[in-house]
Amino acid sequence: MKTTKRTTVAVLATTAVLALGACSAPQQGGGGGGGQSGEAAEIPSNVRLVVPYASGGGTDTWARFMAPYVEKHVEGEPSVLVENTPGGESITGSNQFVQSGGTNGEDLLVTSGTTYFQALLGQPEVEFDFATMRPLILNGTGGVVYVSSETGIENVSDLADYSDTLVYGGISATGLDLSLLQAMDVLDIDIDATFGFEGRGPARLALERGEINLDYQTTSAYKTQVEPMVEAGTAVPLFSFGVLEDGEIVRDPALPDLPTLEEVVEEVTGEAPSGEAYEAYRAFLIPGYVYQKGIWANEGTPDEIVDAFRAAATAIAEDEEFLASSEDILGGYPLVSGEEAEDDLAEAFQIEEEVRQYTLDMLETQYDVVVETE
Repeated sequence: MKTTKRTTVAVLATTAVLALGACSAPQQGGGGGGGQSGEAAEIPSNVRLVVPYASGGGTDTWARFMAPYVEKHVEGEPSVLVENTPGGESITGSNQFVQSGGTNGEDLLVTSGTTYFQALLGQPEVEFDFATMRPLILNGTGGVVYVSSETGIENVSDLADYSDTLVYGGISATGLDLSLLQAMDVLDIDIDATFGFEGRGPARLALERGEINLDYQTTSAYKTQVEPMVEAGTAVPLFSFGVLEDGEIVRDPALPDLPTLEEVVEEVTGEAPSGEAYEAYRAFLIPGYVYQKGIWANEGTPDEIVDAFRAAATAIAEDEEFLASSEDILGGYPLVSGEEAEDDLAEAFQIEEEVRQYTLDMLETQYDVVVETE
């Protein structure tokens, strides 16, 4: 029995945003948009990082941490400021960014997995298209799914015969919680989900109080907050989301003792994961976690500007000061240039309509969450 109430997900943009002309339909094109031709473009002296989230959150923290290193390593050492434009699960600020049409590098968009998910789900308000925009700097993260020991589950093999309903607490079914929901769908495990938590920290505390018994945390939070619970015998890790290596999801080097979902499926069913549920899980996992945080330029931004920021990504990743201070913010995951991630992202954002529809149907039938796409 589901405790979630029927929810219609249809984020309204501001009147000013709606008054501007819409861009082309999202996530239906080819690879990233090329640069403009003509005279060589100049690197701007001032750069604004547009964060479509409220201040103080994970994406805002990441952007403000990155800003001085972008200043240091981009050609000409431009002044870099961060500006927050929250609203609509990041749709409002992202729409404003693409509607501005800026291609001179003065404005760049900071993204997170939730931004990507709004586009992949086909939200009608979305006017940004990551299939044509130009990725500059990317950083992934990992995550761990775990349960309370009060479930009686002692290891992942117990999932095969588990007949009770797991209780999960999430933030938003159309945000990063979606990967957890899809993972449970792949495993064909019934869960009772309630959304509206203000963050993963409050959800973890709810598990500690016995209000829920299924949770996931990013790798850094898992290692600092959940591993002590595992050692105390109050939590049991099930699997990690893994990392992408040569096109395959493999064990996360930060969590080498934890299997991936793919390994769990093989252990429980005796077969490698396949089918619509797994295709949907993978389609959202790669942009949502493997390349979760990013800095993007609009389609049509000249190659000279794009190349300068991509070169900065490589230089930042080798900066000793950055490496020494980035563990908590980046979670130990590498910073990569948009050139390195471009092919993976181009493939990820060309989502098959069948995969999208399967995900929308899963949200509606299993969680009473309706995403209006028309």
